[in-house]
Parts: sequence; C-alpha cells; structure tokens
Amino acid sequence: MTKILEMLGLPASASNHASALDDFTAYVHLLMLVLFVGWLAYYLIALVKFRKAANPSANHAGVKSNMSTYLEGGVAVIEAVLLIGFAIPLWAHAVDDLPAATGNPKTDPIEVQIMGMQFKWNAHFAGPDNKFGKQEIKEASQGNPFGIVAADAAAKDDVVCVAGEPFKLPVGRAAVCRVSSMDVIHCFKVGAMRVTQDAIPGMSIPVHFVPNKVGKYAITCAQLCGSGHSVMRGEFEVVSPEDWEKWYADKSKAGGGGSFE
Repeated sequence: MTKILEMLGLPASASNHASALDDFTAYVHLLMLVLFVGWLAYYLIALVKFRKAANPSANHAGVKSNMSTYLEGGVAVIEAVLLIGFAIPLWAHAVDDLPAATGNPKTDPIEVQIMGMQFKWNAHFAGPDNKFGKQEIKEASQGNPFGIVAADAAAKDDVVCVAGEPFKLPVGRAAVCRVSSMDVIHCFKVGAMRVTQDAIPGMSIPVHFVPNKVGKYAITCAQLCGSGHSVMRGEFEVVSPEDWEKWYADKSKAGGGGSFE
C-alpha cells in the first residue's frame, strides 16, 4: 500500500483520519488495477476465441442460456446491498459524528466558520466568551464577509481572519469547520488534512478533523469559481497549544468583531 501511495504523490498527512483515507484510496486503486487486468484479459481472450479464422460462419441463433441475465441481476443486487446497506449508512454516520463538547474550553472542539469568496478564504472564531457575535446578511460586505454586527457585545472579542489572512489551530485538538460561501460555489480543500468540502451560498456545512502535525498548510479551492480561481489560496498554521492560546488571546484583544466598518 505504501508503494501505491507514493506513486499517487499524496502530500504528507497531518490529521488523525488521514491514514485511514489514504489506505482506502490505495485499496480503491488496487481494486481498479485488478479490474483493469481482468477486463483486459477478457478482451484478449474474446479477440482470440471469436476471431474470424476460428468462426468462419456467423452463429445467428446466439446465446440461448439465461445465465447472463441471472449474472447481471445478481450483480445489481450485490451493488444495491453494498450501497444501501453499507455505504450510505456508514457515510451518514461518519459525517454526522461530530466531536462532542465536554464543557472544558481547553479541550473542547474548536468551531471555526469558514467563508469562501472570490477569491480568498476567511475564518471566524468565537471569542473567549464562547459566543459568536450576531451576524446578519445585510451587514455582509467584502470587509465583513461574515456579516458580523459590530455593535453586538458578543462580537467584541471574536477572532476574525479576512482577506486570506492566515489562521491557526492547536495540534491534537479537534476542529469543526462550518463551511459556507459569500458568492458562488467554492470548495474548501486542505490536502494535508485530507479535507475537501464544497462551500455553498446559503448553507453552513460542517467538516471536522484533528490536526496532528505542527506546520503551515495550504488551503485551496477545488471548485472552478471564476477568473481568479487559480489564485484562491489561504493558509492555516498548526501550532502548539501554548502558541495557539497566545495567538487567540492577542487576536481577541484586538477586537476582531468590532473592527469592521
């Protein structure tokens, strides 16, 4: 499996769930290789067995057995069982299994609102009061993509990173990113975290992961979103818990929510 992953050229993983996804990706490619070899072998056998020299006269009666029908029906049933009985329930469980809060602000999952806009990424954290400031659509603008009501008391200590400004997360702590868009459909992708989620206007879609490696990681847009799509990049940095607390405290004291005009 390691060899397959090396051939795929995946970036170094930096989240807890990345290794499981990488293994799944390797197994899928291995299955595709087996199917490719199998169908190629069948094609070559058919070329030899049904070549003109071996069959000078056409058989107009054709196949009279119903075996092919039974086989096709069996394959359809197996695929339905795999999809309805396994794939859909397992996926529903995975996407709904968000990290649970325990009431401890030092270890609870960090919630971040991620807003895509042409052509940058923005992030919004609740302040130390653990409350997101009031947000209204009429307040949204290029400088205030989250529509934060600056006059709201709960917004005064919010942490906001706009216009592609890097944001940070602590290593080893779960993060829940609620992804949305201000204008067109974008796609929030962090390759090292193995995270990809469409950002759709009017929707807030959660995606969660646990970063496990300190470093700087690129955020890209994986959905064609306009003439500046290729330069729609952002960055978030995974740091130690101590460094994150300092960054978070400094940004909160700066009054991110109240800085919008």
